[in-house]
Amino acid sequence: MHVLVTNDDGIDSNFLHTIANALSKHFRVSVAAPTSEKSWIGRAVTRRGVVSIDKRSDLPWEAWSIGGTPTDCVSIAMTNLLPERPDLVVSGINIGYNTTTQLIYSSGTVAGALEGAFWGLPAFAVSQEVPDKLFWDAQNNYGRLPADFQALLERHAHHAVDQMVAIMKNGSGKGQDAIVHNLNYPSTPAEPMETVRPVPATLKEMAFFEQTEDGNSEFFFKHGDPLPSEHLTDRQALQSGRVSHSILNFSAIGRDLNH
Repeated sequence: MHVLVTNDDGIDSNFLHTIANALSKHFRVSVAAPTSEKSWIGRAVTRRGVVSIDKRSDLPWEAWSIGGTPTDCVSIAMTNLLPERPDLVVSGINIGYNTTTQLIYSSGTVAGALEGAFWGLPAFAVSQEVPDKLFWDAQNNYGRLPADFQALLERHAHHAVDQMVAIMKNGSGKGQDAIVHNLNYPSTPAEPMETVRPVPATLKEMAFFEQTEDGNSEFFFKHGDPLPSEHLTDRQALQSGRVSHSILNFSAIGRDLNH
């Protein structure tokens, strides 16, 4: 089978290369990913200007570097680059988690997978929690981190691919419903590894900006405080060292849920 891989951290991210390597054990891999980081932009589409496309010959997979958003990458690959429709779309591995409703809607990683789902394909967003002390090193170094964390990342990549293979064999995830399998991996996993099906947590508030000294505003990330929930949440799953596999059914937006 054939998989299309994208992300929002950029085509040179080690996290993307790690999942692409794991996928190549089971799938033919094509990569269409942003030329540079495009995090926190949700399902943005480049409306104005020309989107650059460069074929990359230095990577071990068929790959294109695209000067647009994750949504652009998947859409362009579907319409202009791939001669046939892939069997699934994978977005990630993201540097940092994508849990809680606020972050999910802001996530370029989830948006890349969602674009695949809109094409009727099984779609997976994969994210790796990174400790705060390592996060900016990962961001500034194309996702390259110490050997022990790389080993953890590779283990999680193969685990995620095993989940995808099982879902594909069951024939689920394909169709008209815009469903994204959102996989989030803990930075300190419990042993043995356990995968749970939580719901996205909702934060009490999520202010994305702080005021600067000159009266303007700039982006500032806070983890936020989740509201109490009667269900296990994705944030709780990570905190307990478990793998969070939440099902994001975006097609529910177009339905009357009272009937």
